[in-house]
Amino acid sequence: MDDAVPFAELVLLLSVAAVAAILSNRLTARVRLPAPALFLGAAALGVAVLPGLHMPPEQTVERIVTLALLCILFDGGMSIGVRRFRAAAGPIAMSGVVGTFLTTGAAAVLIHTAFGFSWYLALLIGTAVAPTDPAVVFSVLGQQEIAGRSATIVEGESGANDPVGIALLISLLTAGSLSGGAVLQIGAEFVLQIGVGAVVGVLGGRLILGFMRRVSLPSEGLYPLRTLACVFALFGATTLLHGSGFLAVFLAGVVIGDERAPFKREIQRFHTALASLGEIVAFVVLGLTVDLHTLARTDVWVPGVLLGLALALVIRPVLVGLCLLPARLEPNERAFVLFAGLKGAVPILLGSFLLAAGIPGAERAYGIVVVVVAFSVVVQGSLVTTVARRLRLPVHSVPPQPWSLGVRLAEEPEGVLRLTVEQGSAAEGCTVDEVADTATDPGHADDVWFSMLVRDQSLVAARGSTSLRAGDELLVTAEDRWHPRLKALFRGSADGDGGTR
Repeated sequence: MDDAVPFAELVLLLSVAAVAAILSNRLTARVRLPAPALFLGAAALGVAVLPGLHMPPEQTVERIVTLALLCILFDGGMSIGVRRFRAAAGPIAMSGVVGTFLTTGAAAVLIHTAFGFSWYLALLIGTAVAPTDPAVVFSVLGQQEIAGRSATIVEGESGANDPVGIALLISLLTAGSLSGGAVLQIGAEFVLQIGVGAVVGVLGGRLILGFMRRVSLPSEGLYPLRTLACVFALFGATTLLHGSGFLAVFLAGVVIGDERAPFKREIQRFHTALASLGEIVAFVVLGLTVDLHTLARTDVWVPGVLLGLALALVIRPVLVGLCLLPARLEPNERAFVLFAGLKGAVPILLGSFLLAAGIPGAERAYGIVVVVVAFSVVVQGSLVTTVARRLRLPVHSVPPQPWSLGVRLAEEPEGVLRLTVEQGSAAEGCTVDEVADTATDPGHADDVWFSMLVRDQSLVAARGSTSLRAGDELLVTAEDRWHPRLKALFRGSADGDGGTR
């Protein structure tokens, strides 16, 4: 028991640090600074001023951040769901895949010509800074609801382009050069990783969903743990098949997101909490790898700031903007998507791959990547909601709802729908009786029963004369044949998801 006191001191220190990290979200809400910026900066400062705090081994950092990223990607995929993803699948694919390649190429040209890096190292740095980051994007948008497809595209792109960037960087490091044969090897490896990751992710998501629905467990607390274990297993299996485990996990989350399953709400809350913890852990651990003395060098911070400005103001608006032309977005929606491409943990993780690989000049390259991320998180991240409002996109905060009302049933109830009145939908402004009449054939309005209506976080009696408003949530019991009509009535008229989640 000689080590009891030092162990207690360590537990106390980590607990206080965790509470401070969690409470920092209240501070960031006031100062308009994303929480990841504080985590990253505090950890980097801690290494610089605390003698007993050291940089962790690179392999440990990679493993911890990988697990954190899996939690973030899966939760992000579930928050999007199939319906939102399908409505913006084209723009997500174009910006997440084609846009990542174009951004990588343009950044590499700038890095080579302006900062004197070799073409190979310039391409590695360009690959590292190209992906947007789900941890920062979900953190910034997590408490904000933005109407239309723009928020879905930003979130979906951040989930899709990380696997693309990781797969591309691994392929480049495996090839070791840019010779003709290496380019073919890079292309083949990349296609294999993305193809296998996509297929296994969709199939794996369906298998996990079936497992969730058909196999009961003795305790409620085991259901979220089972899902988490399945997510990690999916990542491991996909990686062993030479696919992108990150893409597989993200797509599995999308597949599961809209579907019903036992204890689904508890599972979602668990993974949301785990993703929040993953965000804290990822940025703190990555912050421990940052050397402030290296960042202070002129040949690091100047190229980093210039590259960050170029990515935010020129490269992304022009190249990703071209990718979004077929999407037929409104000008304000397109401008928001182009501005909100935030960098974060993934670029720093990719930069650490360069250090682990022992690439000549990797220390300077890593410092530049960190500066780019710091610029994006601090400057762009703090302005996202302001820009959305200036662009006249409907934005409103989604406050937490700490109180819930529900009934536990041993079997899934038949014919029950949970619907939200979306802005611009046919149900908006109609009475309950009018919705029932419209959703059914003449004489069958009694087949639809509105059992609960929640408005402005309060219960409202769902009488026949009650008029429905945008944002109202209802529990509706109806025969299965009327479900498609009911869903159509409550769905927004805009080409997208109507801004609900």
